[in-house]
Amino acid sequence: MLTLNPTPIFNARGITKPYTFLVKSGFTPHAANIIINSNTRVFRLDHIELLCTVLNCEPNDLLRFTPNKGQNYPENHPLAKLKQDDINHDLQDTLANMSYKQLKEFSNNFIKSKIE
Repeated sequence: MLTLNPTPIFNARGITKPYTFLVKSGFTPHAANIIINSNTRVFRLDHIELLCTVLNCEPNDLLRFTPNKGQNYPENHPLAKLKQDDINHDLQDTLANMSYKQLKEFSNNFIKSKIE
């Protein structure tokens, strides 16, 4: 089953109030609630496009695939790329807890990768 899962992107972007962020970005309060609670079976393409625009992501980043019970998909099936682990990484928290040496190394490696 495909579900909308924007929470990891909100966390990575440091968005602590997703509802407020979405409403300020142009979503109606009702649509913002639906997106945050991931309780929809229908995706509006204009919502997906707006989400991708304001979160600087692609549609695959917003979707999560969980096979239904009894359904087996081969690992090379295209839907397998949409499986997400259940670990919720908070990038800001991770960076805040790194030692200064680790943070410098991370920053230098990141800058090098962008230049190359």
